[in-house]
Amino acid sequence: MDKKDLKIVYMGTPDFAVESLRRLVEGGYNVVGVVTMPDKPVGRHQTAPSPSPVKEYAMSRGLRLLQPVKLKDPAFVEELRSLGADLQIVVAFRMLPEIVWNMPRLGTFNLHASLLPQYRGAAPINWAIINGERETGITTFFLKQEIDTGNIIDQVKVPISETDNAGTVHDRLMRLGGDLVVKTVDAILAGTVQARPQSELAPEAALHPAPKIFKDTCRINWNMATSRCYDFIRGLSPHPGAWTELVNGGRRTVLKIYASRKLERFPEEQPGHLWTEDGHLLVALADGTLELTEVQLSGKKRMPASDFLRGYRLENDAHCK
Repeated sequence: MDKKDLKIVYMGTPDFAVESLRRLVEGGYNVVGVVTMPDKPVGRHQTAPSPSPVKEYAMSRGLRLLQPVKLKDPAFVEELRSLGADLQIVVAFRMLPEIVWNMPRLGTFNLHASLLPQYRGAAPINWAIINGERETGITTFFLKQEIDTGNIIDQVKVPISETDNAGTVHDRLMRLGGDLVVKTVDAILAGTVQARPQSELAPEAALHPAPKIFKDTCRINWNMATSRCYDFIRGLSPHPGAWTELVNGGRRTVLKIYASRKLERFPEEQPGHLWTEDGHLLVALADGTLELTEVQLSGKKRMPASDFLRGYRLENDAHCK
């Protein structure tokens, strides 16, 4: 079968999913439909509903668009079936019911931003960096009922550098994901896929999960080791952002921290003590010191710490908790 004859339905929502869809469309593959989340309000004021990045791209290319509220809705299931897809591709979408993922004759495969079976879950990029991993990657696998557990089709390994954050790794995996999705479709077309159970790839060490990240997850524990705190901050940057409660002269406010630098210094102050030195913003940890280099005070813009210190005075009792 030629790629122009293979009917593909693509499912995804955020920016990460746009690159793979773009590669398919511009590569001449026959995308007969795109499924994405319903429009929803975004931003601080939650005003008019906004389309997802995948919807914006699909509309710009005149693709047929489906936005179900419930994936088991009989009307949606019937409309999806009417597209006659041979293959479905899922990138950063929702958990599919069996009636949906089992519909195409060639199955449904997912692109996941980790080296499965490690980091199953909603936030694999963040957790890999938070945990100090030096390698991650992308995986395509066929869906089955249990989330992120299906047979693996292909993987690409990617190093994580000491200076990477979740944003830089996200963008690297997004670009490589487009390559891997196209490669996977071509392999399915050629009949050369030899999918392997994840149990064959499972290491002897315990598996690391990648659960959804909530606000409380992002609060910094200043009793962590310096290296772990450094990884925690970059693993949540630029989104959703690690945060702490800044206590200064009796006033309390939320301070987000987007970037830091490890220093070979061992202060006598308690973990969380905050002070300035030669225009630098420093915080004590149990086994070292971090320089906070990019921060955002509640209600203010994100900025370099040097700019923050020009407009904010730290008292002697300033600390993070």
